[in-house]
This record gives sequence, C-alpha cells and structure tokens, in this order.
Amino acid sequence: MGIFKIEGGYPLKGEITPQGSKNESLQILCAVLLTKEKLRIKNVPEIGDVKCLIKILYKLGVIVEKNNTGDYTFQAKNINTKYLKTKDFINLGKSIRGSIMIAGPLLSRYGSVNIPIPGGDRIGRRRLDSHLIGLKLLGGIIHYNDINKNFYLHTNHKKLIGTYILMEEASITGTANIIMAASLAKGLTTIYNAACEPYIQQLCRFLNKMGAKISGIGTNLLKIKGVNNLKGCSHNILPDMIEIGSWIGLAATTRSEIRIKNVSWKNLGIIPNIFIKMGIKLKKKKDDIYIFPQESYNIKKLFNNSILTISDSPWPGLTPDLLSILIVVATQANGSVLIHQKMFESRLFFVDKLIDMGAQIILCDPHRATVIGLDHKSYLRGSILNSPDIRAGISLLIAALSAKGISIIKNIEQIDRGYENIDKRLRNIGAKIIRID
Repeated sequence: MGIFKIEGGYPLKGEITPQGSKNESLQILCAVLLTKEKLRIKNVPEIGDVKCLIKILYKLGVIVEKNNTGDYTFQAKNINTKYLKTKDFINLGKSIRGSIMIAGPLLSRYGSVNIPIPGGDRIGRRRLDSHLIGLKLLGGIIHYNDINKNFYLHTNHKKLIGTYILMEEASITGTANIIMAASLAKGLTTIYNAACEPYIQQLCRFLNKMGAKISGIGTNLLKIKGVNNLKGCSHNILPDMIEIGSWIGLAATTRSEIRIKNVSWKNLGIIPNIFIKMGIKLKKKKDDIYIFPQESYNIKKLFNNSILTISDSPWPGLTPDLLSILIVVATQANGSVLIHQKMFESRLFFVDKLIDMGAQIILCDPHRATVIGLDHKSYLRGSILNSPDIRAGISLLIAALSAKGISIIKNIEQIDRGYENIDKRLRNIGAKIIRID
C-alpha cells in the first residue's frame, strides 16, 4: 500500500483539466451490457473504481478495446453469465459500489443475474432497497443467500414488464438500474421521484442514442417505453463535477491561482454558488472557472444574520460528495458554518484528523459539524493521516497541502479509486507531493 508525502503551505498556480465523471462512467459502462453492438465511450477516467468495473465487464465476456487514454470501445456480444457465480466476480463486485448496476441490464437482457452485496466507501448505511424494489416491480423475483451474502434475481417471463414505480428515495444508482432494466422491458415504465442528477440525464441521453424511448429527462418523473433491441453509438463523459469542486476548494485553502478548464458550467448546478457563499472569488471565463488567489475569504451569513448552514440534498441541491471538501475549505475561512450531512451517518467522522491538525471543528452529532474558520491566522499542522474513503481522502489531501510542515497520507488507494493521477497533476501546478510505494 502506497503513501503520499506532502510538504504543505505553498500556493499553487496553473491550469488543470478535470477528469471524466466517475459516477457517470460507472452507469454508462454498465449500460453497454444492454446491446450486442459496439459502443464507443470517450473521456473515461483512468481511476480505480472504473478500472475494476471494466475488469468485471471483460471477464463477463465483453470485448474491450482501448483506443486511446480514456477512449474505449465495448461490445457485449457474447456474455458468460456463469462468471457471476465465481469467487472472482464476488470479490470484484464487493470492492466497488457500482457493481450493483449490472443487475438491471443483465436481468432485462438475459432474465437472471447474481449480485453480491456491493462494496465502496464506508460512509454509513447504504441500502439496496431502491434497486431491489424497482426490479421486483418490473417482474424480477429476488432470492437472498445469507451464507454467500449475494442476491439471485430472475424473471418467469421472457421479458420484464413495464409498470409504475414510486421510489422511496431518489437514489442515483437505483434510478440508473431501473432505467436500464426498463429500456428493454415490455410496455411503459413510469418512475416518480427519480434522481435527476446530470449523471442520470447523461445515461438517459446515451440510451436514447442507442434507440431507447425515454422522456422527462432532467425531471423526477421519467417515462420509459421499452424496446426490443438497442443499437451501438458513441458517447462522451461529462467532466467530473466533484473533482471540479475539489480543485476550487484546493485553490481557496492554499491561496492559489488556478484555472479549471472545460468544466461544463451548465451541468454544475449550484456548486459554484455554494463556494461563493463561502467567500471564494471565482469567475466564469468561457467554459472555464478561474479562481483568484485570496489572502482571506469571508463566509457569508444568512439574511437574519444567523450562521450559514450548508446541507446536501437531491439534485438540483448540493451533492453530498462535496461536503467533506467544504469542511476543509471552512477551516481556513473567516467566519463559521454548520455543515449538515443528511444522507450518511459516518461521513463526517474524518474530522477528528482535521482537529488533530489544528482545525476548530465541533462534531455536533454523526450528521452535523460546526466549523470555526481560522482565516489563515492559525495554520493547520502537518500530520500522519489515513484516507478512510474517496471524498474524505481528497479532503485530507487538500488539508495537507494547506498545512505547514510535512504530512503523510496512508491508504491512498482510496483516493486513487476516484481521482486520476492526482499526485502528478498536483505537481504540474506546483504542489510538493510524492508517491511512495
């Protein structure tokens, strides 16, 4: 297991291009299982979770051709469903959350699928109910093996049957799974309270290019008219909005001048506004974000002069993946903020590492933390850190780059799961970071 050694406390400067979206890529890659024709996917990030899913697809029998960096052609012509019963698949499937999304395509196309309980970040309870209930309503029959901790889904019909589905929660991966399954189902499927993040919008557009009939894209009410077959096409992955937020946070805490290239502003939602509320000066230049070097940034208060509260919510609200980064940003701001993480009860537990570095944070409960900004008058101290999950990992990396002294980050495989060549890209803008294997 490798480590990062970081000498922090130095401003950075330069341009950086965000990688392709991790979350979108995992959905799009699972969708290649819906057709036997060739699909070309571009701007695929070369990160741990995506590489793991590509490995699963390859071992399932998908023909995978790498045309260039981040540019792949996939063809799911002959799928070996027996691979789903192997220990190798169970181990790979357990290692990433995205593996659950092969369930919808395989159940719809082949009539059965074995799925282990997926892995991913340990940030609290992550239910599978939205996936399983949705597939069950479409006609899937579900069996759970408590010994092997896996699900076997099958259908007694030749095809799944379209139906009305009211989702209890607007789960992104759950919505994606149901959309993919419904694309080849018989009849009309209506999904109400569907997730409508850009990832889901992109998946729907991709499927429509393949010949699916999906309407309501961008809303929480989707209608999918099932078709008999889907065809090949090409697709370009959007830039990763979480990584874009990470770069904004990095620029603020290190008092750096950074230009983030080709960010797809129209797909960022309220993300830029949230950072502006934190006092960060940024400017739209064509499709780039330019962050000014700031000696200080002041957290805005609410209209009644009360403390600013930032919380996550389904799109077009703030994605929960950015809350860890915003906590680090707040540690060096002038002012205070209450961060309310509604979805996951373990995501804020990394703040004890920041407190050890000198941050002033009160962990109110598993879901809320109050951060009192130091305004760069009292610096964070270098420390030995451990990356518990992808987003906490990048947040600790940002903290280490803003801190005075040397920091060591262990378990960096967690960061590599979601960020492509992060150390090399940071060195390109002046960061003092080395990877030690």
